[in-house]
Amino acid sequence: MVGKFRSIRLDNYKPLREIVFEVLRQAIISGDLKPGERLMEVQLAEEMGVSRTPVREAIRKLELEGLVVMIPRKGAYVAGLSLKDAADVFEIRQALEGLAAALAAERITEEEIDSLEKILVEINEAAEKEDVDMVIKKDAEFHQVLFKATRNDRLVQIINNLKEQIDRFRVQSFANKARIKSLMDEHKKIVEAITERNVELAKKLAEEHIEKVENNVMNILRKQLNMEDELPC
Repeated sequence: MVGKFRSIRLDNYKPLREIVFEVLRQAIISGDLKPGERLMEVQLAEEMGVSRTPVREAIRKLELEGLVVMIPRKGAYVAGLSLKDAADVFEIRQALEGLAAALAAERITEEEIDSLEKILVEINEAAEKEDVDMVIKKDAEFHQVLFKATRNDRLVQIINNLKEQIDRFRVQSFANKARIKSLMDEHKKIVEAITERNVELAKKLAEEHIEKVENNVMNILRKQLNMEDELPC
């Protein structure tokens, strides 16, 4: 973990503990902080140029979000990505995204359709440049526009409650660069179905899309777990 963080730049609009929380959360989601890695308050505080208090508060908040686990007499560790965790998240996500696509097909505006098509172009441009970070960012934007188009605030809230877990698995998914082309094709078909106001097809394609994402992530996690098993003790 040594040397992973720079001194925090203060933001007049956010409490220090919130800035520290966001920095640590992004490091976990991006994989800079690996599953099982220990989070030491003193070291993190020194690297970020802050006191231990905002670091401690940030770690507690990360624990509530399931990104950190506290082990008695040992300390705080980045939560692992288990096969069971992934299966649980994707089971929920598949149902919610299928519903979201169906509702969007009924309620989406022309402006939102234009936004989705624009994002598809941006994902393609980022893919051609092999800018995986931008592909991940635009993929998240694509789904957020889709969720907004449902006009169902409760549904959006429920999906956003899973955001941290979804973002972690999104990063895992794009570890396989070959997956990006498939993603673009799947997104394009979903947008076409929504544009045609084909509710059933939009729902079906969205569910199939999440199933493919799940299969990809599960394969990656299985390989990682096998590699860990093969490490010498």
